[in-house]
Amino acid sequence: MDIASITASQVIFFILAAVILAGSVMTVVSRKLLHAAVYLLFVLLATAGIYFLLNYHFLAAVQISVYIGGILVLLVFSIYLTSQVGEKMDEPGIVKKTVTMLISMGGAVFCFWVLCTGQFPYADQIHLNEIDMHAIGQSLLGTERYQYLLPFEAISVLLLACIIGGILIATGNTKKED
Repeated sequence: MDIASITASQVIFFILAAVILAGSVMTVVSRKLLHAAVYLLFVLLATAGIYFLLNYHFLAAVQISVYIGGILVLLVFSIYLTSQVGEKMDEPGIVKKTVTMLISMGGAVFCFWVLCTGQFPYADQIHLNEIDMHAIGQSLLGTERYQYLLPFEAISVLLLACIIGGILIATGNTKKED
């Protein structure tokens, strides 16, 4: 790639990719929970920026409203409810660091192998125009092959269980023996 042939969208992509990589690493290695949540905010915003760059405005709006507006705010509230904000987490031991590094490297090698040898089912249908909202809804809530109604419903049950658990923990109304 010649420096003179780099376009503005490529420069923006590289900046967003660098923000995602740096923010992801800082989210994982940060010892303060609130700092990790702020780094996660930058990762999610940069991901929405990539969606905007690809002209997927619907996915970018979902990324901002659901992940940043909903889940990240819920995460920050849970940090405030369950721990001291300035409290540092304990330093993990050498065994945990080694095992985590080996598992991470194994996952990275597996992802690289899949990307190099895998076939993507809809790769020939990718184009720069925005996908119709009806097609997105049909893909998410359809029951045919490569449609995601069952995982969508399973995630909704999981989120409901998390909300109920969070309410029980926040109110302190767990069952106590007399």
